[in-house]
Amino acid sequence: MSSSVPPSADAPAGSPARTPARTPGRVSGRAPVRGLARAVQRVTSTALGPYQSAVVRIGFSLTWLFFLLCEYPHRHELYGPGGPWSWDMARRLIADNHAFTALMWSQNPVWFEIVYGLAVVSAALLMLGWRTRTMSVLFMIGVLSLQNRSIFMGDGGDNVIHLMAIYLVLTRCGQVWSLDARRDPSRADQVGPALWGALGACLIALTFMGPLGGGWLLILWGLWAVHALWWAAGRYAPGQPRALLDVIANLTHNAGLLVIMAEVCLVYATAGWYKIQGSRWQDGTALYYPLHLDYFSPWPALSELLASHGVIVMLLTYGTVAVQVAFPFTLLNRRVKNVLLAVMIAEHAAIAVVLGLPFFSLAMIAADAVFLPTGFLRRTGRWAARGRDRVCAGVRRRPAARVTPQGRPRHEEQVRTLVE
Repeated sequence: MSSSVPPSADAPAGSPARTPARTPGRVSGRAPVRGLARAVQRVTSTALGPYQSAVVRIGFSLTWLFFLLCEYPHRHELYGPGGPWSWDMARRLIADNHAFTALMWSQNPVWFEIVYGLAVVSAALLMLGWRTRTMSVLFMIGVLSLQNRSIFMGDGGDNVIHLMAIYLVLTRCGQVWSLDARRDPSRADQVGPALWGALGACLIALTFMGPLGGGWLLILWGLWAVHALWWAAGRYAPGQPRALLDVIANLTHNAGLLVIMAEVCLVYATAGWYKIQGSRWQDGTALYYPLHLDYFSPWPALSELLASHGVIVMLLTYGTVAVQVAFPFTLLNRRVKNVLLAVMIAEHAAIAVVLGLPFFSLAMIAADAVFLPTGFLRRTGRWAARGRDRVCAGVRRRPAARVTPQGRPRHEEQVRTLVE
């Protein structure tokens, strides 16, 4: 039976049958559906922004590590028993806001040193990308434990680290530039199960000893169960169950990365719009006053030089507000976004030097890095790899000891001659 359409009544006999033309509505109707399908497939099958999430991981863990090491001599005054915010005052505050901090489980100074050391080690290992899923959780525990113990010791940079430490738990931030990415997947993993077994034993002890509240106890047990399920699926069900877990992990990662981007935009938008409402920002003199404060003048000569030029102060004041307000809207244009991103990174670097706020600036630069172009990050990674290879090759090419014809090194031959 022929499937062709019969000719119409007014068509001449013997003329070929005509197929009905496709209406433009069908084509235009299918295109959005196909685009949506491709978008859903990409979001579910791929963890987007692997380089951006790696830079955020390295940036925040490095910032927190530098802060902990620099403040190590003053750790007792900041977060420990020697601080002005006593243990009893912190206990009463946490009883009201139910914030998480492991430092409130015991007043023993040894316990404080253990928690502080855990924060340092987890930050270093997360920066290197060793067991990133585990270290991201321990990094979050270290950040929350110290910052929630003394809430009046932080600034805007500490608040950003506080939030990003929680968001990094949701991301697959060890896909590139990590020790996890260099691990051979064909080899059986013995360290991971042992590590999570030890953490499970710690959770059991916390459950029966009772220092941890119900909400955070459920969160930590949930994270432990998810990672145990991930390992079990990879070991005993590598087919469809593991594929389903990959889809869930990709969705969680992409959602977490989106939240990080939204958080950065929200920080700049709120900072810019609040500045607009201030009279000192409106008349262009806002930056003049911190330049005359001793606390924000690590280089008094440089601060005095900048403050003595009113035009420069006015341009920097208005430029800061304009960049912060405009940045969220520039995400629709890649070139303009990259220009403003470079301006903001340069601005934070200048704040670190002129105002003496290095950790705040490092935290904000690490947050800005989530918007860096992938091509730029790949080139930077290749440059770093080539530099590392050159250094390693130079170390391997050290001149070896010259060997005499008798087979002894030259220096040994000289020693033997002097002795004889």
